[in-house]
Amino acid sequence: MQLHPSDRANPNQPASNGIPVQPGLSAGRLLVIFAPILVLLGATAALAVSAWLVGWHSTEMLIAAGLSGAVAGTLAMYLLYRQIRERQAATLALQGVTARISAVVESAMDAIITVDGGQRIVLFNAAAEAMFGCPRSEAIGAPLAWFIPERFRTVHATHVQRFGETGAVSRRMGAMRIVTGLRRNGEEFPIDASISQLEEAGGKFYTVILRDISERVRVEEALRCSQAELRELGAAAHAAREQEKSRIARELHDELAQSLTALQMDVAWLKERGAGIHPAATARLFKMEGLLEQTVASTRRIASDLRPLMLDDLGLVPAVEWLAETFTQRSGVPCELAVNRHELELPDAHATAVFRIVQESLANVAKHAAASRVEVTIEHTGSELALRIRDDGSGFSSKNPRKPNSYGLVGLRERASLLGGQASIISAPGQGTQIEVRLPVAPPTGPS
Repeated sequence: MQLHPSDRANPNQPASNGIPVQPGLSAGRLLVIFAPILVLLGATAALAVSAWLVGWHSTEMLIAAGLSGAVAGTLAMYLLYRQIRERQAATLALQGVTARISAVVESAMDAIITVDGGQRIVLFNAAAEAMFGCPRSEAIGAPLAWFIPERFRTVHATHVQRFGETGAVSRRMGAMRIVTGLRRNGEEFPIDASISQLEEAGGKFYTVILRDISERVRVEEALRCSQAELRELGAAAHAAREQEKSRIARELHDELAQSLTALQMDVAWLKERGAGIHPAATARLFKMEGLLEQTVASTRRIASDLRPLMLDDLGLVPAVEWLAETFTQRSGVPCELAVNRHELELPDAHATAVFRIVQESLANVAKHAAASRVEVTIEHTGSELALRIRDDGSGFSSKNPRKPNSYGLVGLRERASLLGGQASIISAPGQGTQIEVRLPVAPPTGPS
């Protein structure tokens, strides 16, 4: 690939490693060379004037002038020698620094590119050659646009210009997004980049450090796909579990509970028909009746704990109201429920998640919080459902490790995550606990 002459950098700035070198003659060196001559001329003129005033002969003038010239010449040679030695030492030091910088630049695993104010490349290290598939001999002097997709070139030039105007030393490029590079074979790839600027000899140079993040992007995409699949699998597992709980609860309610009720009716019939005939049998029937009542109550409680039928039959609000009332009856702790809509038309998955989160939260309060008051708030506004459960109990430190086999709070976050929402838990010892869950849902419909 050959460069057009207009694409080349200034030929007067050669550099084997891409670092521009600017030749020039030191003003200090000129002063060292010409200063003794000026001193000698001045001394000669002073001697001539002195000789005319005191009446010296020409021989005396020549001797004095010779001595002055010798002194001035010796001084000039000494100053020139010292200047040359200092310059040699400075040159060697500069060469050493340049060599070290070149070694660092060449050994860097990241691509390093420096451009001048006209966006022409003046430095292109070995990593850049490998990354962009372009030899350094072709890259030096070429426009930076070679390595930027065409659709981004105008925007990139504007960003670099603005960066130069800010005066900032350095910043990361594309902090909120991935920057795209272009290999010489036309392949685009994602890069992470930072840029710095330096003003030298009246011009600006911009250095960009680039890192190919193709593998990282691939891994992140694979991770996102895996997380999406896990969420889909988790949602399907939760849905299947809820369906199974609903089926078991329905069978307990419709089959077992009704059969037990029929047995109660038969026992009551036997009590009426056999009263006074056999006292021992009558006493046994009374015990059977009491046991059946307890069994029917346990069956209904188990069915309700599995999945209250009112959640499917009446909706979320009556089901949560039943949870609050049951919690107060069992624990003796008042539970206030506030809902900003009388009817919440939510998808079944969202309604089940809200019900289970409230159920688990109230169970945790009853077991661990030692609270005197609980507040449950449900707000459906816009495209978001906000659920808050707050208690004034003992609280806990979020820094403490989770207890073994304790998955209640983990389950809350999991339920929210499966629906694309978030769950936050705020607590401190002696300051109670607040659980807040936000779920994305469709905008509310129907009367308020």
